[in-house]
Amino acid sequence: MQRISCPERADWRDLADKVGFDFHTIGGAPYWDETAYYGFTLQQIENDIEGPTGELDAMCRELVARAVDDERILRLLKIPQRFWTWLGASWKRGDVSLYGRFDLRYDGQGPAKLLEYNADTPTAVFETAVFQWLWLEQAVERNIVPENADQYNSLHEQLIAGWKTIGRGRKLHLGGEVDNSEDGGTIAYIEDCARQAGLATKVLAMEAIGRRPNGTFVDLENEPIELMFKLYPWEWMMREQFGSGLAGAPTQWVEPPWKAILSNKGILPLLWAMFPRHPNLLPAYFDDDAAAAALGRSYARKPLYSREGANVALIADGAAVDTDAGPYGAEGFVRQALAELPRFNGNYTVLGSWIAAGKPCGLSVREDASAITKNTSRFLPHAIVG
Repeated sequence: MQRISCPERADWRDLADKVGFDFHTIGGAPYWDETAYYGFTLQQIENDIEGPTGELDAMCRELVARAVDDERILRLLKIPQRFWTWLGASWKRGDVSLYGRFDLRYDGQGPAKLLEYNADTPTAVFETAVFQWLWLEQAVERNIVPENADQYNSLHEQLIAGWKTIGRGRKLHLGGEVDNSEDGGTIAYIEDCARQAGLATKVLAMEAIGRRPNGTFVDLENEPIELMFKLYPWEWMMREQFGSGLAGAPTQWVEPPWKAILSNKGILPLLWAMFPRHPNLLPAYFDDDAAAAALGRSYARKPLYSREGANVALIADGAAVDTDAGPYGAEGFVRQALAELPRFNGNYTVLGSWIAAGKPCGLSVREDASAITKNTSRFLPHAIVG
């Protein structure tokens, strides 16, 4: 694994605008950055990233299978009790997941370590599946990368395959914060994948969802919502005014309700307890667990519910070396062994390993001057070059 400087394409911004990637720049600073790329060997991809991603997914599913029948776990995760039966039913009837992203600490040496799992509403999907692949094709043509360079990236194809399995010819509604540039762009891309899978689609804002007296959710045209992709976290959904009607509605949700168990950093200590000393896990404990003292004076403190690094604190030898503000933490925190991200040319680098339609299938690379990855952290393409 190496960070390789390279010339950027003079016309990449025009191309990004043309294909709908309009959040390539955030606040005047680059989000997409192709002044360098990350090079991997095929062995690193297959042995250290792809294989462990499949194993982590299997471990997470084993955790869900335990959690739906264990009140202790559901209480630890602070999932409201009125949703327990609904989550369990979703798991036991086999509601299908479309995708997720494991964030990993990896420097090219030794096993990758799970930092967290973006199980419910992962973004960075368009830039992973499409734009970095376009970069690779042109980088080969323009001799920026070796002629035989490849990319670990079948995410686009897997998303389409996932929708074919989930959709079964039904109409798909897609909702979220559609006026947000990144979320709106992500929803538009997921919609495009669904259309390529043969589904009719309709996009609407979450606040535009209505509800009939019989409990059926409907859109603005009073059309029943049978199948819906929501780029909107389950913990928010459960707190909304319509949250009380979720369990009684016939809508099939993507991601499914059981993903509420995994979109919670409480899975980190639970996985560590289930699979102690697993090479792809870091020691982790709930913040109020006396066993957390085993981590000593150096650890990462993370809210059970948090997004884009908000309210995360990195503690080294008892002192905060990096923190990020935010609105999270009321439900509690976990502590995870401190595993500083590797630094390449002064940049802290984190890998996002994707799973879609049940298959590990892609890689995203983010970097920042800060050790905490945020929504503004730059996205760099990658290539398999050895």
